[in-house]
Amino acid sequence: MEWHITDAQSLAIIDSEIGDHVFSPAEYEIVRRVIYATSDFEYKSLIRFSEHALQAGAAALAARTTIVVDAPMVQVGIAYDIQNTFANPVYCSMEALTRPQKERTRSAWGIETLAKRYPEGIFVVGQAQTALTALVDLIEAEEIRPALIIATPAGFINVDSDKERLQESLVPYITIDSRKGNAVVAAAIVDGLVDLAWQAYGQDRSGVS
Repeated sequence: MEWHITDAQSLAIIDSEIGDHVFSPAEYEIVRRVIYATSDFEYKSLIRFSEHALQAGAAALAARTTIVVDAPMVQVGIAYDIQNTFANPVYCSMEALTRPQKERTRSAWGIETLAKRYPEGIFVVGQAQTALTALVDLIEAEEIRPALIIATPAGFINVDSDKERLQESLVPYITIDSRKGNAVVAAAIVDGLVDLAWQAYGQDRSGVS
């Protein structure tokens, strides 16, 4: 992300107001990105990182691992940073070719189709809770083993259960421990992770046009 002076000023305000926290420096970078994107300090207490999630995600990005997202808004939100760094392939579940199915949503069928094609991919669910359900089902069936799942969909039906199932799996994850969330949160997490990974693998973001 290319920072403007107003961005730096906003981040300074976040740093001054956020107070004590238990995040590692890398985790904190993700948290402040989410707060910056949403102006919602409650996310400080809602974001959950599995052990080694950031390391796993950074390594997968550096390995040009395929990224699968659930919604066009997420895809658009991460496109610039991805294209100007590791250039990972990014596919959207809504664009996957699937046969019409009445009993499941297009996002769920699409992400299942792509997950079976890229079982070790990075998966980003920012909008469709049904897509998260489909991923967790595949993980529990041992059909896929994602490098990382970022799950921030808002919802009221089974969303807490699906997030709990994700946290109980052995898959690295970053999620929101709440009904709250949206595609903007997901994109902020991805962009923060991309910046961290780019720095960790010896690249200079300022040199990217």
